[in-house]
Amino acid sequence: MADLASGRMKMQEIQPVDIGDVLGRDEVEPRQELLEKCITGKVVMVTGAGGSIGSELCRQILKKKPLCLVLYEHSEFSLYSVEQDLIKTQNSSNDFKAVQIAAVLGSVNNPERLIETLRRFAVNTVYHAAAYKHVPIVEQNIEEGLRNNTLGTLYTAQAAIVAQVERFVLISTDKAVRPTNVMGASKRLAEMALQGLADESSVNLFHSDRFGFRPETKIPVNTCFTMVRFGNVLGSSGSVIPAFREQIRVGGPVTVTHPDINRYFMTIPEAALLVIQAGAMASGGEVFVLDMGKPVKIANLAKRMINLSGLTLKDESNPEGDIEIVYTGLRPGEKLYEELLIGDNVTGTSHPKISMAMESKELWSNYRLALETVFEVARNGRFTDLRNLLSSCVNGFNPTSDVVDWMDQSRQAESKPERGVLNYH
Repeated sequence: MADLASGRMKMQEIQPVDIGDVLGRDEVEPRQELLEKCITGKVVMVTGAGGSIGSELCRQILKKKPLCLVLYEHSEFSLYSVEQDLIKTQNSSNDFKAVQIAAVLGSVNNPERLIETLRRFAVNTVYHAAAYKHVPIVEQNIEEGLRNNTLGTLYTAQAAIVAQVERFVLISTDKAVRPTNVMGASKRLAEMALQGLADESSVNLFHSDRFGFRPETKIPVNTCFTMVRFGNVLGSSGSVIPAFREQIRVGGPVTVTHPDINRYFMTIPEAALLVIQAGAMASGGEVFVLDMGKPVKIANLAKRMINLSGLTLKDESNPEGDIEIVYTGLRPGEKLYEELLIGDNVTGTSHPKISMAMESKELWSNYRLALETVFEVARNGRFTDLRNLLSSCVNGFNPTSDVVDWMDQSRQAESKPERGVLNYH
C-alpha cells in the first residue's frame, strides 16, 4: 500500500489481465478419445517444440502419456527451456515419469537430420509447428520465409513418408486464406504440398537427392497428412496481448494499427488441443477449421485490457483518463480482416466446434514444377517477379504493399552504401 501511495507501484502491476477474460467466449471443450488416439502409447514428435504453440503441444501431449516425446527444435535456448519445463512436470507426478523425453537439435530444412530422427525413434505422429509467423519480418526476408515455412514443411513431410510415419499434422493459419502477405502465401503453399502428397499413392520426392533417392525413384505414401487452421493465439510470442500488457504497464500509449482491424482469437491451450483432435479425425488431405466465434476488433480488445487492468481509457470524452490508444497504420502485408476458409465446400465433423474444408488442390507433379520456379526466382533476388509468380500459384494472393525485402535487387541498387560506411536505412 505504501508503494501504491508513493507511486512506486501502479495498480496494473497487482491486477494482471487474465487472458481468458480477454477472449470474450467459452473455450472449446476437448474430446478425450480424440486427444488419446494418436498419442497414448505412441512415439510423437513436435517440430518447433520450443515455440508458443509447439511448447503447449508438448505439455498437452505429455499428459496423454506417449511412449516417447521427441522435441525437434533449431534454437538451443528454446529447446532447453521446453525440455526443462516438461521435466519439471514429470517430476511433479508419477503419472508422466515413464514417458521418454528426447530433446533433438535440428532444422526442418535438413532432410538428413529429419529422417535420422524419425527413424531413430520410430515416430508414429508428427505435429509440425515450426514456422516463421511474423508478417512484417517475413515481408523483409521473403526467401527465408518461403524456405522455412514452405520448403521446411515439404522436407519434413517427405521425411515422414520415407520414415513411414503414420500421421502428419500441419499447424496452419487463417492468413493462408486469400493472403495479402508472403507469410500467408508461404503457409498456403505448405498446405498445398500436403494436399498434393495426400492424393498420391507414391511420389517422386522434391530434391530427392537430399533424401538419398534418385529423381526417378517412386516412394510409396503411407502417411496420413492433414492440417488445421486457426486465428491468432492470445499470449503467444508476438501476439498483441504481451505487447498491450507491457504498454499498459509503462503508462501507455497502447498502439493499434487501425481502428477497424479485427482478428479471430483463441488461447494457446485451446489451439494445441484443437491440433491434436483434428489430427485424430483425419483420413488424409483435409483442412480443419475451428469455430472461433466472431472476430474481435483489436481496438476493443485494447480497451478491454485497459479496463481489466483497473485503468481508464484516455480519449476525447475522457481527457483525464489513464491510457491512450494511438493508431499507427497497417504494416506491410497486413489486412484488416482475416478469413478461415477458401470457397464454400465446408462440412461439419463429429466435433461440434470443428469444420472441414475440402479445397482446390494441385497435382503433385505440377506443384513440384511450380516450387522449383519459385525458389529459382527467389534465389536471384527478383522479389517483384516472385510475388507475381506466387499470385499465379496461390489462390487469392494479393499483396497490399510494395516489396520491402532487404535483399531486393532494385532496393540494393538504390541504397548501396559507400565503401566502409554502415547504412542501416
